[in-house]
Parts: sequence; structure tokens; C-alpha cells
Amino acid sequence: MAPPADRNEFEIAIVCALHRELDAVELVLDEIWNERDHKYGRAVGDYNFYKTGRIGQFNVVLVLLPNMGKAAAAGTAAGIRSSFPAVKLAFLTGICGGVPFTDRRKEMILGDVVISTTLVQYDFGRQIVDRFELKEKLEESLGRGTKNIRNFINQAQVSSEKKDIQQRAASYLLQIQQKKAAEDEDDGEPDTYNYPGASSDKLFDDDYHHKHRDGKCDTCNRGPAEVCQAASKQTCKNLKCDEQELVPRKRLERKQKLENEDKVAQAQAPLIFVGRMGSGDTVMKSSQDRNTIASENALLAFEMEGAGMFDEIPCIVVKGVCDYADSHKNKGWQDFAAATAASVTKALIDLYPKTDEQAVAKSSNAPAEPSPGPGPSLVPGPSPGSGSAPGGATFYGNISGNNVVSGHTNTGGTNNYTFNK
Repeated sequence: MAPPADRNEFEIAIVCALHRELDAVELVLDEIWNERDHKYGRAVGDYNFYKTGRIGQFNVVLVLLPNMGKAAAAGTAAGIRSSFPAVKLAFLTGICGGVPFTDRRKEMILGDVVISTTLVQYDFGRQIVDRFELKEKLEESLGRGTKNIRNFINQAQVSSEKKDIQQRAASYLLQIQQKKAAEDEDDGEPDTYNYPGASSDKLFDDDYHHKHRDGKCDTCNRGPAEVCQAASKQTCKNLKCDEQELVPRKRLERKQKLENEDKVAQAQAPLIFVGRMGSGDTVMKSSQDRNTIASENALLAFEMEGAGMFDEIPCIVVKGVCDYADSHKNKGWQDFAAATAASVTKALIDLYPKTDEQAVAKSSNAPAEPSPGPGPSLVPGPSPGSGSAPGGATFYGNISGNNVVSGHTNTGGTNNYTFNK
């Protein structure tokens, strides 16, 4: 497939907040357009840095946020919109904190992937004496997703489609691991995206906090919920968190059995969850707060950038679960979760239909520049009084944001519009 001629031929964008997330996405590209030979540039005022390539039949543009959070995501999305005006769909792909049991008591484990239907700004509201109250529900504060996205997500939830996406994602995950192993063989890090294993997926009881228990820390000794800052930066192994407090889960038992049978490819295959996600500028590290907010808003996961992108560009959040948004949070699963999210993103793009809108736009025989005349011609077509040409449209009158259409005729294939205030 030939590289696109210009920025108008890119229909999909993929945005990541972390280097490890973008690294994983790059590994699912079918082609990377060589920037030395194909420099597509950017619009004036856009400060994003882009990488371009292809996934299936789509040209895609990749961009890394300057930092985490909603504000950075909003600025980046605005840049994409100005530089790549043909982008109809953006994916925010990366990692998140998952809610271990959904409202239907279905088990979510590390490496699973959550696809957003709706986002809730869980840190946007008012602090009342005894509680924090969300100012508005998402549907009121951020609006609904576009019809295109709503239809796409609904289609992805059809049983046969969802099964196909999961199977494709499992295959793409293997490809990521194989590519990374080949790239890093000489660097001594060929296992970056390897499955960490069911035995390292640890969910502690909600009331068992990540803290010092040796009696030597004044802060941690104050009470069961008191945790010092130093403890939050240490691993469960260093703090000797009691594994008797782990929550048993049937899915992990099944995965462990598959590993024991040397069926790692089956064991590591992620499940896909589709539903509401919480989005905020704070990192969720409290099982109690996680449960309360998730229960009140029917959330599946927590992330930090989606709300910033939502109003700027049509967006679907695809995040791999790397921790349980509790105090035992660590980075051990981040690379694998980034890989599962990238795999599901590619599988979703496989499902997304190619439209012929661009082909139709390019079929016009009309000139590319508006012609002069007493009324500005806003789309290709002849100036008033000069006759009509098939494929063009001519606008009469002084045009501003307050104009309305007062007349319309069609002559020889030319649409003529008259505007009046």
C-alpha cells in the first residue's frame, strides 16, 4: 500500500500518555511511513510530534502526550484536529486501574482490557461537609459520544464480534511479544511484554492496606488506614504483605492451570469489558474510594486522560488493566497491560468500516480554488454570472456566521445557494 499523499488521508489517530504505551502501539503497525521520505508536517499552532503508519486499510497517526492528565490530552487532541482534519476516530490507548469485580460480580484480572462507552469525571464536583458530590453526570458535562462511535461500540458488543475481537487481540499480542523479542535480543530485554503469570496477579482484601507492620513506623502505627509515604513507594515483597489476605479468584485458578499445562498463549489472552470508565487527574490508590465511586457510577476502571480528549475529538478509550487502583498498586504489569490494550485497539480497527467519503470528495472535476466574484464561492464552482459547471456549487451574497440559506437551485449539476441575514 502506497503512503498517503498528505495529512488529509489519515482517518484514525492513536494517542498514548506513556512511552511504554506508544512503544506497544508501534509494534502493531503493519507499516511505518519513513518520516525522512514522507514528512507530513503539522498545522500552525500545533505542537504535537507525530509518527505515521498503517493498520490494515487505514492510515493512522500516533502521538504521545507531553504528560499525563486531562489538560495535556485536551491540548493534544486539539492539535490533531487542526493538523489532521480527516481524522474521524481517535483511540486513547494505554493502561488503567481496574475494578476487580464488576456490578455483575464478574471477575476482572490484570491484563484484561476495558473499552469505554461513557466517561465519568469522578474528581469534578463539590466537596460537601460529609461527602464529595459529582457536579454533573458525564452525559450532561461532556455530552454523548458521536453517533459513529456509539454505533461502533454497540457493534463491538455483539457476541460474535466481541469473540472475534478477543481472538484477534490474542493473536496480535503474540505478534507484539515476538517482535519485541526479536528487537531486544541483543539488548538483554526480550521479555518486556511477556505474560507476568497468574501467580503475580495479587488482589488483597479491601481492608488490608499496603503499609509497614513492623511497629517501627509512627505513621503506619496510628491506625489501620494510616499509611506513610515511604510505604507507598515500596513493593509488597519489601513490606511483607501477608498473602493470607489475598482474595481467591476462579479465573486465576484456570489461568494457573493453563500455565501448568504449558498453554501460556491461552492463559495470557485478555477478556474485554465494555462500559463506563472514571477519568480524573488523580491516581486512584484506595480500594475503599475505588469501590464507592465505582458502585455509585457503575464504573469498570479508572484512568487519567479520557475526559480531556472527549470534547475535542471523537474518542474511544481502550485501556489494559495494570493494577486494581488500590494501595498495593505497582508497575509490574504495566508493559503487559499496554500490550493487551494495543492488541485490542488493532482488533477494533479491523472491525471499523472504511468509508468512501474521501474518494467521493476527490472525484469532483471542479477547480480547487474559489473563483472571484461579487459573492464568495466557498466550494469549487464558477463565480456568479459566469455560467455553471458540473460538480461545483456557487454561493451568492455576503456570507457570515449569521447568514441563512434563502435560495437554492440546481443547474447542470451545479448547486447554487443564496445567503441572507
